[in-house]
Order: sequence, then C-alpha cells, then structure tokens
Amino acid sequence: MRIYACPACKATAYFSNQRCVCGAALVYDPEADSFVQNGTQCANRGQIGCNWVAEQAETDLCRSCAMTEVVPDIELGDNLSLWARSEASKRWVLATLGRWGWFTDADTGPNPRFHLLSEDTAEGPAQIVMGHQNGLVTINLAEADPIEEVRRREALSERLRTMTAHFRHEIAHFLFERLAASRPDFVDQFTAVFGDPQEDYGAALKRHYAKGASTDWNSRFITSYASAHAHEDWAETSAHVMHLTDMLDSAVEAGLTLPTLNNLKYDAYAETSAEALIETAGAYGLALNHVNRSMGQDDIYPFVHSRVVRDKLVRAHGWLSGTGT
Repeated sequence: MRIYACPACKATAYFSNQRCVCGAALVYDPEADSFVQNGTQCANRGQIGCNWVAEQAETDLCRSCAMTEVVPDIELGDNLSLWARSEASKRWVLATLGRWGWFTDADTGPNPRFHLLSEDTAEGPAQIVMGHQNGLVTINLAEADPIEEVRRREALSERLRTMTAHFRHEIAHFLFERLAASRPDFVDQFTAVFGDPQEDYGAALKRHYAKGASTDWNSRFITSYASAHAHEDWAETSAHVMHLTDMLDSAVEAGLTLPTLNNLKYDAYAETSAEALIETAGAYGLALNHVNRSMGQDDIYPFVHSRVVRDKLVRAHGWLSGTGT
C-alpha cells in the first residue's frame, strides 16, 4: 500500500485516515489512487468511517460501499463496529487490486457483490458460511472481532486468518470466473497447474474435513486447505500473491530497504518478473518476522514456499497482474 499526501498541505497521510493534521478532510479517490480536494464524501463516512469519494449519484456511495448489497442490523450488539472493520479491509483489498487494473473504470468486466452478514440477528444466532458463488461474496463479520479472529485461527490451526485474507481469498474465487470468461485458454492452463476445476467440489470438501490434508501437503500447497480442491488451491495461492505483493510494496513505501532490493523507487505492482517479486518479498517477510519476534509478536508471514508452490505463485501472479501468458 502506498503512503499518501494531504492535498491541502502535503503532509503524510495514510490510506485509512479521514482527516489530516492540518484539519483538512481526507477523501480518497480510487481511480486517481490519491486523496483529492473537494471530493464528495461517501454516504457511509459518518457511520462506518469510509473515507472514499462518492461515485454513485443516486446513493452517494463510493465504489467499494456500492458493491455491498447486504449489511448487518446495526442496532444489534457490535454489528456496526464489525461492519466498519470489515469494510475497511475490503477497501484496502480493492484499492491494491486496482493497482493491477481490477475493478477500475478501465475494467469493463463485472464487479463482485458482497453480503456482509452477522451471526447476531434479531431472530437469534445465525450460522454464516463464508464463500463465493456466481459473483456473490459472503463474509462472516464475526471474524472482524480481534478476539474471535484469534480464537478461530487457533481452533482451525491456521497460521494466517484475518479479515483482509478472507476478502483476498473470496475475491480470488471471483477472479477465476472473470479470467475463465475472458480468456479462452485459461481453464486448460489452470488445470495443468492447479488441477481439475470440474471435480465435485462438495465431495472434495467433505473428504478434506473428514480426513484432513495428506502429511506431505506443504510440499505441494501453500496451506493445508489449498489441498482440498483446485479452486481452493487457486484462491489460497492467489491470496498469497496479493499478500506478498502488498507486503513488499508497503515495506518499500515505508522506506525499508534490503540488499536484495535497495530501491525505494520500486513498484511491486509493476513488477513483471514473478520470480523476482516472490524472492524479494520472501526476504522482506523473513526480516519482518524477526522484527516481530523482538516484540513477542507472531510472524507477519509464517510460510515457506516449496518449488511446486513457487511455480503456482508465479502462474497466479501472471494471471492476476496481467503479465503472464
């Protein structure tokens, strides 16, 4: 993620800021990828802290908020704050994907739609299953609660489980459909890398949850869940491409350099060599892991890439960034 400047005084401004130290309101324009002066504020600014510019004339909603079709009952429990945190993660993910051209004005394909649902409803506790189907992404807002996020991460033995990661994973499923519809050769190439996308998905997941992943899953998959089905391998791998690219971009933007890069003009989203990007991001990940440990914090990127996994990351990067064949 880039570090921005206030359009009024040029002071440093971060992506989620709503107001500059000079007092100016900060309004982010995703098309310009910058804060702009005199931008019409999203109608959700006051309620959930959305700092994007309004684009929908009939609703005064921003690009991101307009993609959300269903929101929770904000009168119940913590639903308002959970919705706000979830939308903040969604804006971050959409803005970074925009660096590759996804969901911008120049992108003529459909946008994803979102149902952001709470387990806390007027009818009582609801069971919410995160997922994607036919362009609709369903997100369980319960995991926007930091305590619940950690509890479920531990219960499911997942090394990385955050709201940002959920959005990246589910949007990756949507991008599979976009790529399959726009590139005649995509499905055949996908099958050669990730396996048969037509395999019975329900049966594959049932088998995965009943028997678990094979003992050698990490030699071929980025996570154990990726071993469940070709679609999950794609979504997990693609999410990690997004993680690595954003992690490297953010580190460079913050002025962190390593001998492997040592270039503060580097744009991770413009990188055409996926091998170079993955190797460099991996080096930054190791360094940042070491810094986190000094504070008693978990590793920021607790993953090691086998050769097979790296090859999958390379192919996914090519499709996501538009630089691959």
